[in-house]
Amino acid sequence: MTTETPTRRRSPDNPGRRPEPALPELGPLGLARFVWRQLTSMRTALFLLLLLSVAAVPGSIFPQRNIDAGRVADYIAQNPTTSPWLDRFGFFDVYSSPWFSAIYLLLFVSLIGCIVPRTKVHLQALRSRPPKAPARLQRLDEHAEVVTDLSPDEALALARATLKRKRFRLHSHDATTLSGESGYLRETGNLVFHLALTGIIIGMAVGHLLGWRGDVILPEGEKFASSAGTYNTFSPGPWVDQETLPPFVLGLDRLDVEFNATPGRGFGQPREFTAYTSLAPSPGAPASEGSISVNHPISVDGADVFLLGNGYTPVITVKDAGGKVLYREATPFLAQDANYRSVGVVKVSALKAPKQLGITGFFLPTAEPTFANGPASIFPGLGNPELALSVWEGTLFPGGAPQSVYTLDTKEMTQVTKEDGSPVLVRLRPGQSYELPGGRGSITFESVKRFAGLSVRTDPGAPISLVSAILATGGLILGLTVKRRRVFVRVRPLDTTAAAGGSGGPDGPGGRDDAHRPDGSPARAATVVSIGGLSKDSDAGLAAIVAALRDSFADRKDPS
Repeated sequence: MTTETPTRRRSPDNPGRRPEPALPELGPLGLARFVWRQLTSMRTALFLLLLLSVAAVPGSIFPQRNIDAGRVADYIAQNPTTSPWLDRFGFFDVYSSPWFSAIYLLLFVSLIGCIVPRTKVHLQALRSRPPKAPARLQRLDEHAEVVTDLSPDEALALARATLKRKRFRLHSHDATTLSGESGYLRETGNLVFHLALTGIIIGMAVGHLLGWRGDVILPEGEKFASSAGTYNTFSPGPWVDQETLPPFVLGLDRLDVEFNATPGRGFGQPREFTAYTSLAPSPGAPASEGSISVNHPISVDGADVFLLGNGYTPVITVKDAGGKVLYREATPFLAQDANYRSVGVVKVSALKAPKQLGITGFFLPTAEPTFANGPASIFPGLGNPELALSVWEGTLFPGGAPQSVYTLDTKEMTQVTKEDGSPVLVRLRPGQSYELPGGRGSITFESVKRFAGLSVRTDPGAPISLVSAILATGGLILGLTVKRRRVFVRVRPLDTTAAAGGSGGPDGPGGRDDAHRPDGSPARAATVVSIGGLSKDSDAGLAAIVAALRDSFADRKDPS
């Protein structure tokens, strides 16, 4: 059978130049192997992990729909130019966007492709014997040599006992050497760490597929019955059956909020948020009292109820010219700053288009009386509550398209004006009313309630992610603290003739007689013990191990 050698092409410009080899073409199978090897390399896995952390940054910069849909709607309304593009690329749903999912799926594949072959190699290493001792131990990172009066077999036995106490796995390939290896837990830790990362990704996937989340704004004194249609925003996983949601009933009895009223650096900062609730596992069932505070949720039927935020719900009543009530609700106003300057919208859709009313403006818990710089609150607590509103009329829902309850689309609306043509600006305190011009009715500020922003979540993948995170921490500790070490010992009889520096025998010039000790007893033949240590990485403890092994022969040195 003959093999063809690759043909070589000579350069037409320089015929005497050494010909270049003609490399074979990389076919589809070779290209697939190349891509797979690149994807499953550790370098690619680390790059994808870094890329995943970078891709998560927009989730902390832009408001997310699955956390606060109201803030997203408000952001879109305030940034009409850039928001459509951001929404198109998924910056308001970062963690469920296709590009974010693609990154962590590639990371998952890369980790699996990296872990499987490394696990196979590690299992082979666990079953294999430590390698043979090198010929020249003095060339290793750490080395020592000592002379002892033990026999070679006794010296190897002493070295074996010393290294066993240090948890080295030992093997003698011949009668004069001993090989020891330790630190297998380092690679075990690395594999556990990467498997745990895979477990975290699996936990995220399980939580995304089987978990759900619902957010609701609940004013004081009201109750909420859990179902898919009663949440303000509801985000189920693809595999969630909405008919199986826990049917609990949650009532907000009282919301205690305390702010720092002492003048100084911490003025106005929150000190306590506690929601006192009554919870029934199902309609008609006995209710139990409880409380929800920051990072202290309550649980019901596998779902956790968190307190995400709080604010104010002014009770606003809108009547027509005949005194008929068109709107009366505790309307949530969303805080815009630390002093709870809050924005909200009242949509009176009971009127027929195009004369529907839209009322938008600010609620100020402690209003600055002069409005010198516009509507502003000077303290987050209820000190001087006031509403500052503008009134619009026209079509509330252009084209019948749905919109957020926290924004008012004024494309097909005009602002209500006074007889002199100036816009109507309504300022109301609790108990006050304002008569709209042109017989449009009246607006009354009845009272103020607090609301709690509650988030109900289930995450079946959380236990998987928690266990994986603990294992990842343990594996990382093992990988960083355990060192992979090899120690070799070689023994040989001491060449007394060479040690004496002559060849004339024990009585020759410069020689010595080692046949007997000074007390006349026969002398034992001396043994030279050579020790070498090698570490896979920089290892400050390797020298101590070699020194300890050398010192174990200290009291057995040749007395001569």
